[in-house]
Amino acid sequence: MIKLIYRTFLLFTLATSTALAANMPFDQAKFDQLLKEGKPVVLHIHADWCPVCRAQDAVLEDLLPMDEFKNLPVLRANFDTEKKLLRKYKVRNQSTFIMFKNGNEVSRSTGETDSTRIAELLRKAL
Repeated sequence: MIKLIYRTFLLFTLATSTALAANMPFDQAKFDQLLKEGKPVVLHIHADWCPVCRAQDAVLEDLLPMDEFKNLPVLRANFDTEKKLLRKYKVRNQSTFIMFKNGNEVSRSTGETDSTRIAELLRKAL
């Protein structure tokens, strides 16, 4: 029961926030909702132990507050625990970005840490 209340609160909070852009933890219901609505969304497959992922986090920290990306949701999926999601999208490595636009995958990249290239990737979702 407490889990249900917490998830409902979390979904309500995410749905009503004014700025969606953040490196938010992956939530299947939220992800499905964004795709169904055709909203742009970036899926970041991340592992806490991964140095490349940490470098990507630093780049996202700089890029996401920019006006261009301030409303772009970035959902951070755990490489070690989200196995069903990884199978569905055929992700073999952590440090993978998958960009979605109008409910469809439009681009993906693995291992990219250059801020200019990551910005270009994020733009593909917009």
